[in-house]
Amino acid sequence: MSLINPADSIEEQNAKLQTIAAALMKRVEYDTAQSGAAYAQFERAALLEKRVRERTLELERTLDLLHDSNAQLARANQETEAARRNLADAIETVSEGFALFDGADVLVMCNSRFCRYFRDTVPQLDPGLSFAEYVAQVSRSAHLALPKGETAESWTAKRIQRHKDRHVMFNVQLSQDRWVQVSEHRTATGGTVVLQTDVTDLIRLERQERTRLKDKQARMIRATLDHLNQGVCIFDEDARLVGWNQKLGALLSLPARRLQLGVTFIGLLDQLDDEFRFVRGLDRDGFRLWALAAGPRPPVSFEVRDGAQSSLQIFGRGMPDGGFVISVTDVTAEREAAQKLSDLNEILEQRVMERTLELEDALSAAERANASKSRFVAAASHDLLQPLSAAKLFLSSLADRLPDDRDRQVLGKAESALSSAEQLIDALLDISKLESDGLSFDIRPVALREIFAPLRDEMEVMADRKGLTLRVLDSSLTVETDPAYLRRVVQNLMANAIRYTDTGRVVVGARRSAGSARIEVWDTGPGIAEADQGTIFEEFKRLDTTASSNDGLGLGLAIVERACARLGHPLGLWSEPGRGACFMVNVPIVDRAAPRRTQSARRVYATGLAHAGLIVLLVENDPQLRRAITILVESWGVNVLEAEDAVTARELLRDLDLAPDALLLDYRLGSGLTGLELYDEIARDLGTLPCALVTADRAPELRQACADRGLELLPKPLDRHKLARFLETSARAAVESVR
Repeated sequence: MSLINPADSIEEQNAKLQTIAAALMKRVEYDTAQSGAAYAQFERAALLEKRVRERTLELERTLDLLHDSNAQLARANQETEAARRNLADAIETVSEGFALFDGADVLVMCNSRFCRYFRDTVPQLDPGLSFAEYVAQVSRSAHLALPKGETAESWTAKRIQRHKDRHVMFNVQLSQDRWVQVSEHRTATGGTVVLQTDVTDLIRLERQERTRLKDKQARMIRATLDHLNQGVCIFDEDARLVGWNQKLGALLSLPARRLQLGVTFIGLLDQLDDEFRFVRGLDRDGFRLWALAAGPRPPVSFEVRDGAQSSLQIFGRGMPDGGFVISVTDVTAEREAAQKLSDLNEILEQRVMERTLELEDALSAAERANASKSRFVAAASHDLLQPLSAAKLFLSSLADRLPDDRDRQVLGKAESALSSAEQLIDALLDISKLESDGLSFDIRPVALREIFAPLRDEMEVMADRKGLTLRVLDSSLTVETDPAYLRRVVQNLMANAIRYTDTGRVVVGARRSAGSARIEVWDTGPGIAEADQGTIFEEFKRLDTTASSNDGLGLGLAIVERACARLGHPLGLWSEPGRGACFMVNVPIVDRAAPRRTQSARRVYATGLAHAGLIVLLVENDPQLRRAITILVESWGVNVLEAEDAVTARELLRDLDLAPDALLLDYRLGSGLTGLELYDEIARDLGTLPCALVTADRAPELRQACADRGLELLPKPLDRHKLARFLETSARAAVESVR
């Protein structure tokens, strides 16, 4: 019902509406309390209706989602069932037995071929069966062939233990000679897949192949035994004969009917008659006890003699299976050869003894001749020096009376010739003294500046004449030596440097080097070629063949070498052609307050060694040091065998066929072999010998290695007194060994 007539005009409708609105406003103004409650209920009803409508919409949407989820779940169930059927079909098509256990070791599914080899366990193979129960049922199966000495319980325990591994594969033997290979593999979820494969055909083929190989190996062993030139017999763990060759019967003189398979060792040993005598090593009873011993047998070797001619070497060795093998070798020819060698050795020893006596007589004669020569040179030098000195005085007095310059020049040449003869006699006298066994030294501490200062004043005149610069460096070191001979050594080296240097300078000094003072004489002369460095120390040897006698007699370096060798001062040389040369002498450093060494101590060493008759093997690759040591040691009456390397030393010992009384070995031989290694080789051949190792290496490892072997360690520069004490000890050891 409408409050306004639609047929009225617009103006009339507006008027009516204004009247109605005024009435309503008036009613609202006069009835506010009653209309407020109703309006609030109206609002709550409207809000409730809105919420109900919203919840209804939400329920409708939820119901739609539930219907969709049910539909998806139904499809998933269908797909899962289809996948299970497909998996079951796929597993069923596998030709091997297949089973799947979950992470709790519970059977999930298996195919019809699983455990078909254990038919009595198939009825219990249902999902939900535990792995332990499955193993227990298999262990009790009548179709399982348990190993010898194995029970069902022990087999089950081992099977469960192997199940703990991530991957397992093993073979199981069934009745009627059938075999099944069982393999287990862990899945990503912790489950286990078990596969059972029939490997009977493979096992049988392998067995046949093994049998064929054994037959082939047996034929090869038989052919090999028959081919050997030795008699061989093999016994099993019960000492019964299981194999032999034809050579055995020939060597032991046994007929073929006695060598039969299965014959006992005792029976075979008793068949050997009394002609077989055990001559070296085991006897008959010892051999019997060795063969019948229980447990491992050590190797044995002995000899028997068949009659008076034939000798047999018998060797026995145990085998891992408890048996043993015996080989018989005919050594008759070797024993006859050894006897001939023994007879020949006796003849050679007799000849060597005769030759040694002849050499000793010749050596004694040479020593007497050398001593006579030394005495003659000393006496002749003394007798000749007096008239020469007188002649020089007469010439000097005559020079003042000659007015002619040409006559004075001739007189000067004559005086120079006499001076050269005097120098030659002095040098020969020095060499004679140095080669004499009776020479004694005044060894005491001496300051080097006491030697350097006078020589500087003396040699400056010679250097100035040639226009050379001579520089002698002051030194505060104190050394232990004979001051007179050390002065002569340095003097000869300085004179030699000035003589052969045309331009430049000569420098003399000393530097500390590992407990010794190394005196060095440098020059800027022409230098010395390497090929000539070993010959310049020979008597009357001069590299400048055009030089006159006034330029030197070629004895200075020979005196230097002999003096250094007798004093125990190592002598060295460095030189390059065109760059000059440097001569070096090492002298031990001592404190100024060091006790003075007397001549009597020196004579103890010389006298104690002079009659020792020692033979010393010296191996030193440095020819200059080797020559210096040889001269020094031979001056003490010791025989020296020289070698420059290990190969030469071994060849020398082999050719001479003798064992030296002592060894002097350089540590670094420069041939790939050290002195320690050379000593080990000599000790293996000749036994333990007194040995001193000469080295500049002061490493604690080397010192410990020498101590372990009982060797003397002589550090470089070589101390002559330590060397003498070592030789004294070796001499006493040699005397004790003879007693």
